[in-house]
Amino acid sequence: MSVSSSHPAEGGQFALLRQRRFAPFFWTQFLGAANDNLFKFAFTVLVTYQLQVSWLPPSLAGLVIGALFILPFLLFSATSGQLADKLDRRDMMVWLKRAEMLIMALAAWAFFVQNIPLLLASIFLMGLQSAVFGPVKFAYLPQHLSERELTGGNGVVEMGTFVAILLGNVAGGLIIAVPEIGAHHVGFTCVFLAILGRVAAHHIPASPAMDPGLVINWNPVTETWRNLKLAHRSPVVFRSLLGISWMWFFGAVFLSLFPALAKDVLHGDEQVASLLLVVFSIGIGTGSLLCEVLSRRHVEIGLVPLGAIGMSVFAIDLYFSTRGLPPASALGLQVFVANPLHWRVLADLTLLSLFAGLYSVPMYALIQMRSQPTHRARIIAANNILNALFMIASAVIAGALLSAGFTIPQMFLLVGLANAVVAFYIFMLVPEYLLRFVAWFASRLVYRFKVRGDEHIPTAGAAVLVCNHVSFVDAVLLMAASPRPIRFLMDHRIFKVPLLGWLFKLAKAIPIAPQKEDPQAYEAAFDAAVAVLREGDLLAIFPEGGITRDGQLQAFKGGVVKILEMADREGLHPSVIPMGLSNLWGSYFSRVEVRNGEAVAMVRPFRRGFFSRVGLQVGSPLAASAVTLDGLRNRVATLID
Repeated sequence: MSVSSSHPAEGGQFALLRQRRFAPFFWTQFLGAANDNLFKFAFTVLVTYQLQVSWLPPSLAGLVIGALFILPFLLFSATSGQLADKLDRRDMMVWLKRAEMLIMALAAWAFFVQNIPLLLASIFLMGLQSAVFGPVKFAYLPQHLSERELTGGNGVVEMGTFVAILLGNVAGGLIIAVPEIGAHHVGFTCVFLAILGRVAAHHIPASPAMDPGLVINWNPVTETWRNLKLAHRSPVVFRSLLGISWMWFFGAVFLSLFPALAKDVLHGDEQVASLLLVVFSIGIGTGSLLCEVLSRRHVEIGLVPLGAIGMSVFAIDLYFSTRGLPPASALGLQVFVANPLHWRVLADLTLLSLFAGLYSVPMYALIQMRSQPTHRARIIAANNILNALFMIASAVIAGALLSAGFTIPQMFLLVGLANAVVAFYIFMLVPEYLLRFVAWFASRLVYRFKVRGDEHIPTAGAAVLVCNHVSFVDAVLLMAASPRPIRFLMDHRIFKVPLLGWLFKLAKAIPIAPQKEDPQAYEAAFDAAVAVLREGDLLAIFPEGGITRDGQLQAFKGGVVKILEMADREGLHPSVIPMGLSNLWGSYFSRVEVRNGEAVAMVRPFRRGFFSRVGLQVGSPLAASAVTLDGLRNRVATLID
């Protein structure tokens, strides 16, 4: 059962902060993230700059603390995913906030007496509380938000999380630096934030259990394996989990090395370490919020390759901007910022983290949207398990490389190059990311593409999309307009067009040949089209049978009716969605040019320049039983401006 709104909040993603279904949850998450990071960063600064411990050297302190915080995600996420599917998620968040109050009271005492083992134990307990909270948090959003709100909601949560990380780290660094009483004040602040989080959780609306009859398997090993197998049922979801886990590997290297980067490479003091976290958090928050703007309020995974490219470019440039800086004594914030050599470092960190926001938010939204509601929390738990494995591996590998003599700038170079390799591998495994990136690029940077009526494209279930055919990029533009993958029924000759043919093969488009030319291939295409509907997916067809040669809407052929009749014989009754593309005639990809008496396309690059306006209007769904060729053609004609 879902209690999500069927209509997106008016006023965009920030309007959600005025609604009870989102705001109390947001502040509960925000205060928890702020508290975690205030404590972790204050503790890291304590053992890096103030309290020297022989068995915990400053260069490894951040890695050890980070690994200890992440360990409970590996051990307990499987159980927490089951609990989040079985119990009311609001009740779970309330109880978790009560637990946070007790943990922070213990941590406060450890700060008072400066007991390092007790602080490390508190870090582990904080990680345990966060491990249980994780599946609840990400399963809560799709339960209360519609598909059109999911990217914006995730963006606001991601932005809020990193603003909380920013404020927590800045506050932790500033408070711990107060002579003699800093550690005491850290303890008081942690307890106070835990109390505020408990108050916010009280106002979260009821979130009924998705699978109340679930029998809990308390064995973390077998349940972890079961969760991973559950996620693996959907290759797109599972490989997206791997993509997110890699991002946490990538990010963990940077976050854990910031104190040492500030001290040993940039020659700065505690305030410089805080500044690095400030710019990193601002970048993540900005990238997260940009996702809704760039995705037109849909789950747009085409932003993921863009994010991956930016992450590699600026991680590699960070290597060049941080090596060879002149030695100096501990620089204060003002002196550090006054040196232009440091501006490039700050720009690299800001842009790197901005692209990380573009990379992560659509992936999270995709997992939430494509996971079964009754299993969603357990799949999120599988995600947290993989995240923990990757982050622990990050700490181990980074520690080993540093011990082997690698410098911190060299670590950034290695991670940037590895990110390029891993991202390419993932996008080849899941072509949907690459296809969506091409569609996003074409619809935003080649054309100014405006979509109207896209709410008529169903977010679940089978449907037949019927559109006029004006150019060679029509299918790409339809991909950009749809929140879901589309399988296209296309003329077999288009697969011979360089690049476009490869693209459509990657999209698993169904080639169809004329019946007189190849009867067997003709029938196989219709069988494949019906199979798409049987699987509950979207099928798109251009019923004119070819790209227009004069810019006019041609007569519709009977293929679409045949598909609907074949589907009806199998008991399938997909809705039919009429669509109309406009202003594409005359563009480079249309057959507007005449060469040797033949209408051809793609012979005059930039024929209409860049950013020419094109549009798509989506009509209201038609019942399959009511569709006729003439009626459908007339409906499409009314949608063409």
